[in-house]
Amino acid sequence: MADKKEVARLEDLAYQARCNLIKLCGAYSGNIHMGGDLSMIDVLTCLYHHTMNVDPKDIQMPTRDRFILSKGHGAVCMYIVMALRGFFDYDEIVRTYGKLDSAYGQHPCKVRLPGVETSTGSLGHGLAICVGLAAAAKTAGAKHRVFCMMGDGETCEGSVWEAAINGHALGLGNLVGIVDRNKQLMTSFSEDSVKLEPYADKWRAFGWNVVEINGNDMEQVVDALDSLPPVDSGVPTLIVANTVKGNGVSFMEKQVKWHCGSLTPQDMERALADVTAAHAKEMEGV
Repeated sequence: MADKKEVARLEDLAYQARCNLIKLCGAYSGNIHMGGDLSMIDVLTCLYHHTMNVDPKDIQMPTRDRFILSKGHGAVCMYIVMALRGFFDYDEIVRTYGKLDSAYGQHPCKVRLPGVETSTGSLGHGLAICVGLAAAAKTAGAKHRVFCMMGDGETCEGSVWEAAINGHALGLGNLVGIVDRNKQLMTSFSEDSVKLEPYADKWRAFGWNVVEINGNDMEQVVDALDSLPPVDSGVPTLIVANTVKGNGVSFMEKQVKWHCGSLTPQDMERALADVTAAHAKEMEGV
């Protein structure tokens, strides 16, 4: 079972990340992919602040775990969580986000951002890249893990399932896929457009070790990531993180229009009040 104090520490960090995300969205004149950022923020917080062996002071450390954000439109969430870990400066993100020549664009660029393993944004490619990274690590006898965060919508892509086949065929126990299963696409709910259920069973049929969790419950997130099979187990793991798009902000939750958007000052105040109230409830009894 997850350590209660560690879970509380991570919940505090996820709360800070949510507040920083909301403030950035309020300061930026364009649209930010708020819905999917908020649904995956707990998992990303756990990865960067608890699970992964990474060091912002030694970003090329050979033994580091690798992380690929296949759902590249969630870049702002990643920037903010990494900033809390010490990789980036939050004030610089706010000051420059989305501007010409900024390192912080709507999709991550490895050329501009040391600490980002690869540029992403064209959906469906991240898992295939991770299969290659994991296969290379296994061949070299390395012991680090390769993590891939996907959106459930992008798993409509055939390239994802080709990668899934090969992840199993190559015995990549060092490969961990995580699906942000918020059940929404850009303009619709996933099951209304492309029927993905029975979702977890599809991955099991491809030979993966499948774990299903509430991806907005930090204790469950920590337990799942703490319980990964050994790197040399020979079976890749897929975590189905069932989440709510827009999690924590009442007027964004499960609202298709909040795939991306911008916040008025009044919206920002409401959103901050919502996440503060939710965090206070989490902390009750801790």
